[in-house]
Amino acid sequence: MKCKVAQRMEEFQPGIFNVLDQRRQQRLAQGLPVYNLSIGTPDFLPEPHVVQALAQAASDPANYRYSLTELPELVEAVQNWYQRRYGVHLVKDELMSVYGSQEGLTHIGWALCDPGDVVMVPDPGYPIFEVGPALCGAHIVHYPLVEEKGYLPDLDAIDPEIARKAKMMVVSYPANPVCVTAPDEFYHRLIAFAKANDIIIIHDNAYSDIIFDGREGKSFLSYEGAKDVGVEYNSLSKTYNLTGARISFVLGNREIIQTFRRLRSQIDYGIFLPVQYAAIAALNGPQESVERNRAEYQARRDALCGGLRSIGWEVPDSQGSMFVWAPVPQGYHNSVDFCFELLERTGLLCTPGSAFGPLGEGHVRFALVQPVEQMKNIVAAVAASGMIGHEK
Repeated sequence: MKCKVAQRMEEFQPGIFNVLDQRRQQRLAQGLPVYNLSIGTPDFLPEPHVVQALAQAASDPANYRYSLTELPELVEAVQNWYQRRYGVHLVKDELMSVYGSQEGLTHIGWALCDPGDVVMVPDPGYPIFEVGPALCGAHIVHYPLVEEKGYLPDLDAIDPEIARKAKMMVVSYPANPVCVTAPDEFYHRLIAFAKANDIIIIHDNAYSDIIFDGREGKSFLSYEGAKDVGVEYNSLSKTYNLTGARISFVLGNREIIQTFRRLRSQIDYGIFLPVQYAAIAALNGPQESVERNRAEYQARRDALCGGLRSIGWEVPDSQGSMFVWAPVPQGYHNSVDFCFELLERTGLLCTPGSAFGPLGEGHVRFALVQPVEQMKNIVAAVAASGMIGHEK
């Protein structure tokens, strides 16, 4: 029997990360070194008090039932954390837990989008931003992020007809993959733009605690009028190194969140209770690790970016996120080909910019997931390869 799958699956081919991992495994099988800077998985460990909270809760058989919703203690912890961290007051109906921002960003489209609705997403941008709306049959429109505009959307340049038709717009700062932050003025203009065109804003705020050079990581919700037009995702994955635990929150506009909760009640029975207790411990407990990890990420950024500049590769410093966005060196034009050659000649594995959209071509993304000494080894390997300054 021939399995007849959904036509929509034609849009989803094996991702570049699968291809890169195959190349990585081939190289390791040959006994060759690999410096893997391709995927943004934190290499820091969660704090002991967080692990202890999860382990203690997991030892209680009563915690293996359906949770159905958030523990009252978790709701209170999120409310207090948002008030302390961003100065944002949230009521219970303005927040909901999800199984990580990736899952939440995908499924919210099911609650908001009908076939044919226009959804605006960034190019280059994190691929998941368009997957959910696309599964709903929405019409995806990419808005450009270019260096000349500081990698910010040029709201004045968006076609007024597109803006009028748009149901939803996905925005994310600090931005993955372009590694910039957005000034206060941008958020004021974004909120005014959304109100004028009746557009729902979805803001992904995964990296507001990984931000460099004294910048302040803020919340979209801290700007006046934000709750009127949208919601924000905030994840414990990167801030507290809980990636595998899969817990994130969507916060903001009450109507959007309650509609989303109604959808989720059909497909979801709530976050595993021990994970909720771990989240409570992370949010309520000591926060020194957040600053310590931020300082280490910045030291890694300095070692990588500064080191590559010292050998002639003009890589700008990341402003925020756990990534670096680098133009391919002079003489190279195709980011996929460059990544494969870089791996073969140096052992350095990174992600081609084209994986994040057409405007990502000509760049590569590095994840800051190796310690400083390893970053220095990486720079030395690139220098020894002769690829920098070599005209193709």
